[in-house]
Amino acid sequence: MKVIRSQKAYATKDGAGVRINRIAGFDGKSLDPYLMIDELKSDDESDYMGGFPPHPHRGIETFTYIRKGGFEHQDQMGNKKAIRSGDVQWMSTGRGVVHSEMPLVDEDNGMHGFQIWLNMPAKEKMRPPQYQDSVDTGVPTLVNSEQVELRALAGAWSMDARFIEGAIQGLAGKGAIADVILPKNTKTVLDISMHGKVLVYIHSGQLGDSQFTAGNLIEVSPTEPLVLEASVMNLGVLVLAGQPIKEDIAHMGPFVMNTQEQLREAVRDYQLGKFGDIV
Repeated sequence: MKVIRSQKAYATKDGAGVRINRIAGFDGKSLDPYLMIDELKSDDESDYMGGFPPHPHRGIETFTYIRKGGFEHQDQMGNKKAIRSGDVQWMSTGRGVVHSEMPLVDEDNGMHGFQIWLNMPAKEKMRPPQYQDSVDTGVPTLVNSEQVELRALAGAWSMDARFIEGAIQGLAGKGAIADVILPKNTKTVLDISMHGKVLVYIHSGQLGDSQFTAGNLIEVSPTEPLVLEASVMNLGVLVLAGQPIKEDIAHMGPFVMNTQEQLREAVRDYQLGKFGDIV
């Protein structure tokens, strides 16, 4: 496994004061085809109870994965779903979405989840919005002989020469996302040769005997197999892979387009009510 670079998540707030750790890459290069990885991890309700009241998006895809706790999603398309522990949800916003994500209290387990943004290619940014989730189907999982667990959240994966299709297909940039959980003193190998970009975000424990611990993101070369190894503690990593889109990015808040004029048009359309309303 060849590590190209590393990046540390930074603490910030979003929505109605929700505390998160964020990896951002709105340069269109460092995370491409991804734009942002937000991790919400807390046992203190005051860190997340404000949630994310109604807000718009255009030109991106949002991917939500809940490990503990839950959120209720609602949007102008008429979707209203409780996304709970183990669930994933994908929304390709296209030309415009208004949605909200409000926390579902889990007094025993707190909250741990991710929202990931993917960039959409220019030719798809103004297509109609799309929505999928795993609430009714569940997330396919592989478990090897050492009890290493791979949760195939999106795309397709190969662990220890076993293949699995993820819960959600069709992400921008051929995105593929997996949560891999390793008991202490175990390891596994993932074939990542089909991807152009591979990112590993550590959410629990330490990666082998390296300096990379929870809150670190590493980019690895797809030309070599991805070897994940837990030390004397359990290890949990989110693996994000895909094909870089390599297009110019113009970013302002919840809108990601290709030019400043397109951003101004997005703001005008939202202010004119063209995105619709949650009812």
